[in-house]
Formats: sequence, structure tokens, C-alpha cells
Amino acid sequence: MNLANLPFTVPALRGAYAQGATPRQVWDEFRRRLKAWDDPALFLSLAEEAHLEPIFAALEGRKPADLPLFGVPFALKDNIDWAPLPTTAACPGFAYKPDTSATVVDKLIAAGAFPVGKTNLDQFATGLVGTRSPYGTPRNAVAPGFIPGGSSSGSASAVAAGLVAFALGTDTAGSGRVPAAFQGLVGWKPTVGLVSTSGVFPACRTLDCVAVFTKTVDDARAVAAVVEGFDATDPYSRPRKKTKTAVPVRPRIGIPQAMDWTVDPVYGRAWDKTVADWSARGADLVPFDASPLREAARLLYEGPWVAERLAAVKPLWDRDLELFHPVTRTVLKTAEGRTAVDTFQAYYRLEGLKRKAEAQWKEFDFLLFPTTPTLPTLAQVEADPIGVNSLLGTWTNFFNLLDLAGLALPAVPATDGRPFGVTLAGPAGSDRALFQVGQIWESGQAFGAPVIPGPTVIAVAGAHLKGLPLNGQLVDRGARLLEETTTAAKYGLYAFRDGALDKPGLVRSNDGGIAVPVELWDMPEEGWGSFLSLIPHPLGLGKVELADGRWVTGFLMESSHITHSRDISSFGGWRAYLANREL
Repeated sequence: MNLANLPFTVPALRGAYAQGATPRQVWDEFRRRLKAWDDPALFLSLAEEAHLEPIFAALEGRKPADLPLFGVPFALKDNIDWAPLPTTAACPGFAYKPDTSATVVDKLIAAGAFPVGKTNLDQFATGLVGTRSPYGTPRNAVAPGFIPGGSSSGSASAVAAGLVAFALGTDTAGSGRVPAAFQGLVGWKPTVGLVSTSGVFPACRTLDCVAVFTKTVDDARAVAAVVEGFDATDPYSRPRKKTKTAVPVRPRIGIPQAMDWTVDPVYGRAWDKTVADWSARGADLVPFDASPLREAARLLYEGPWVAERLAAVKPLWDRDLELFHPVTRTVLKTAEGRTAVDTFQAYYRLEGLKRKAEAQWKEFDFLLFPTTPTLPTLAQVEADPIGVNSLLGTWTNFFNLLDLAGLALPAVPATDGRPFGVTLAGPAGSDRALFQVGQIWESGQAFGAPVIPGPTVIAVAGAHLKGLPLNGQLVDRGARLLEETTTAAKYGLYAFRDGALDKPGLVRSNDGGIAVPVELWDMPEEGWGSFLSLIPHPLGLGKVELADGRWVTGFLMESSHITHSRDISSFGGWRAYLANREL
């Protein structure tokens, strides 16, 4: 199969596998693309055939439907362990060979994905520019001449260049969001502790997150469903917080008031255009005082947390300062002389700022920020590496200190063509709600309009309807009813016997049909595996067209089983059939 023009996204790869492609062919296509891309600063080490053979062998005989990320290639930032390859953190003198892989990598491989290599980064994940590596600077895949963003520079570039479907980065100060904004990507910064950092070399261990770069929100959500979850081996892991996940019909979103765009008026106009777009879509955008957030942001590098960065590398620091990149060394030197008194005073100040920040959630459903105030050129960063880096963290540095979840989204480009992005914020545990808002934004739909169902939504037309015998299979797995609607008038409805129950079968008709009443249920990702095992023959999951033109996953019956079933289309729906089936 020719994969040369295939977008490396989860749905596109799933389609290719359904048509007979194999993971080995996708691996070969990755290598072809990498050679054509020709950026020696992008990957610091690459997988070999022998490393991947056990993964490919485990996928043989499996179907794409068996695993959520079947045969999906991904890259990982080189401060995340994958046992076959060394971890360098972009410092050759620090490199080590891990005995085991990071928990997040093991989860992805178990879900069917395969790693292709380790990507470049700002050394020791210290920086937002992507230029602080002795291995060079990866190219910005969409804006040549501009920085790629850091510290997860290589991971973002690999996705933006179309080499992988997704990539892992880390995000302590904005490293999973800034590169996304600079290269037109989605960047998910999870709630601190939601994704295990076991096997991730720390920057600030108390604040670090594993970040995910993708081309679409749906892909980010699919990866999130695999990697999230409590890990007892990670002392900073914590169970998911129970938070409200429903998105209001007209969400109230806070935006910073009195923003100064003197540094980049063109970016300021892109922000104004984006705010107008969100308002036109039906969001209620309200200015708020963001000064407590800005003050918290300054604590990250002006306070004792830079000493936490130094603590992570102290043995190497004491052994040989010359092993550090000059700018990294300058940043870490500011940590020397910090005292325990400084640390406690900063923590006290932070707790007061947290209280002020928490008050925003009484007024707003979400907050929205420009991801960065500007996109600088390589020359601008070279001229002022620390000043420009500090500027880029204006709207990102406070997230983990204040325990926020974040989703970076591409927005309208600046009028000079530079990529521009925004970051949607929510309180800890709001990650799923952020994905829902992100899907609405990405779809071009208005808030309050029928939402394009995501990958966890299923349409049911029969025994799984609310109040009917099999509805418990959904409810027991945490599913919630989203809406009642109908299919397009293109389906026949049939009844067949399965044990003691009558069950429905939808069959799409080329010669007309009826609009069948259905319910849309959103079921948590973790419930899908056990739910799929309950589906009896002749039913299967496929795409069902709704009356308003949306498509959603739903139960379909094999057309060959029509002769063994009763055509009940004339009843107009399953509930009507149950009420009148004696007729």
C-alpha cells in the first residue's frame, strides 16, 4: 500500500490498516519521510528494527479495533525513558541507559502505538525557545527562520512535519504549549499528576507534566485516554479529580484585561481577531484581572523553583559545569544562594495567590489566554536568549504552580503569516471538559449547536436506551446521556432474538428508510474495552448518520442477517415496537 500521502493521524492510520496496511509499512514510511525532511537536529536517537520487532510481532493477528492506538507511530522527548535507547536530556555528558521505560511509554505500547525515536529539547527541559541544545536547533516545520519553541522543540517539530501522529513532551513552564502555538499544533498540558512522570527525568519534579502534541483535538483526546491514570510508582501521581465535565450552552470564559501588545502589535491583532471569533461562536468572553496569575508566573524563575531545577542535576553540576549549555548554566546559577527561608516565603506567597486564582472559577467556566505574546526569530533569541525566553512564559509559567489544566489550540495566523495560538485553561481535573471545548472550536461550530460527537460517544437505538434492560451496561461504566435525536431517514430497523431479549439492528438502506430515534451517550474511555466484549453477533460498531448531518459511532447489523430478523421499520422506533409488538 502506498502511504506517501497518508496524514499521520489516528483516524487516517486506522483507515489504512483497515485496507491492509501493516505497522512495518508505516515504520518504513516514517523512515522515508525522515530522510526527506533532512533535519539532523530533530532526533537525538532513533529506534532500530530490532527494538520494534517485539512490538510489531505483538500486533500481528490483532485488528485495529482491538487496540485504541493500533500501529500509531509516536516520538518522545529525550528526557523520557524508553529502555532500548539512551536518555540524554540534551546533555551528552549526562546520558544514561535506562533499565526500564517510563510508565507513559509502556501504556502507549500496550495500546498498540510504537515509538520511533527520541527528540531534541532545550537542555534539561530548561527553556521555552528550542535553541538551548548542543545538538542544534530543530527546524520550525511551518515557519522557517523562527524558533521552534521549547523545551519540547523536537517533539513538536516531528508532529508538525508529519513524521509521527503524536509526540510526548514535558511541560513545567509551558513546554507543551509554546511549541504547539509556534507550529500550528494542539498541545495538551494535563492536570499535574494525571499522567505519570515515573521514568521522566525531572526539571521541577513537583510541577512536571508529560505533554502531548497532535494535529487534532480528537487525537489528543485519544492519546489522553491511554496515558492518564494513577501510578503508585510515581509519588506525585494522584487520582483524577471529580469535576464537572459538561460544557454550558454559552460558556463564560475569562480573558485578561488591559493587555499590552507593544512588543508585537501584529500578534495583538491576531488575539483580538481570535477573541472576536470565540464571541461570534457564542462564548461569553469577559475581561478579568490576571495580575495574581502574572505574579505567580514570576515566582517560577525568580523564586526558589529554579533551585528545584538545580537539585535535579546537582551531581553533574558539582562534577563539571562545562557539560552544561551556556544559557542553561546561566539560568541554573541563579539558584545558587537560595535559602530554605526563601523557599518557605515563596510557598506562603503562592498559597495566597492560589486562593485568589481559585476565586475565578466561581465566575468563569474556563479562562483563555494567548499562548505567547510573540513568535521571535532565531536571531532575536540569539541576541537576548534569557529576556526573550522570559517573555514567552508570560501566559504559561503560572499554570502548574496554580494547578491548572491547559489545552493549546491553533488560532487564526497573524497577518504576517506567523502561527498564533491560544490556550484554554480550567481547574485541576477539567481536562475532559477542555477537550470538549477544543473539539467545538476545532469543528468550526457554535457553542450550543449540536456538538460533533467525539470518539467516546455512542448512539443507541434499542435495549440500551434509558430505562431499558441493557442501559445498565452504559450507566455502570459511567456513561452519561447527551441528547435524544434521530438518524437520517436512511435506515431500516430490524428486531432479532438474542437469548431472552429482543434486540434492534440498524441497516443503512440505499433505497430510502426511516429516521430512527436514538440516544447519544458519552462513555469514559476506560469503559469501552469491557463494553465492546458484550456486543453480540450480528451487531458491530460503525458510523451512523444523524438527521442533522453529524456522524457518530453506533450499532449496525450485518445486512446478511436481515433474512433472520423482523423488519420493524413501520413502528418508527424501538420504544414504539416494544409497546406494540403484539400487533
